[in-house]
Amino acid sequence: MQKHGNKVDHDILSEMDVLHRCVKEALRLHPPLIMLLRSSHSDFCVTTREGKEYDIPKGHIVATSPAFANRLPHVYTNPDSYDPDRFAPGRDEDKVAGAFSYISFGGGRHGCLGEPFAYLQIKAVWSHLLRNFELELVSPFPEIDWNAMVVGVKGKVMVQYKRRNLSVN
Repeated sequence: MQKHGNKVDHDILSEMDVLHRCVKEALRLHPPLIMLLRSSHSDFCVTTREGKEYDIPKGHIVATSPAFANRLPHVYTNPDSYDPDRFAPGRDEDKVAGAFSYISFGGGRHGCLGEPFAYLQIKAVWSHLLRNFELELVSPFPEIDWNAMVVGVKGKVMVQYKRRNLSVN
């Protein structure tokens, strides 16, 4: 922030590549939706990596789980580890394996139109929190509650915070 003073705008948030990768990795490990559903508009065939074929008839519902797909070991190195640099230029694990390897916001023609705004909003909130506060998780890391359409956590999450002393230049 020293480069920009106290000003935070769209352009500055767009430059926050490390924070963007951190948020993307958190959403890879903890996507907000359990399942994505689509209706097939035509007959098509799917071939697995193992060569098994599945015919999908027109009108059938096709489902995928971001929570499962975002942890496939043939797509992500150490898929259960938090590693934001997996999305860094030159590594780009989500792109190397092919289209739709990262589906926290869906994909294809029906991907979430709000994805860019979601990243902008999340980065605005976290850039403020990280700059102004020291944060510490004091409760155990929360368990995931899979019982709702939008995934949440079970119980309470307790975070201790302390305001940072910021110098004004």
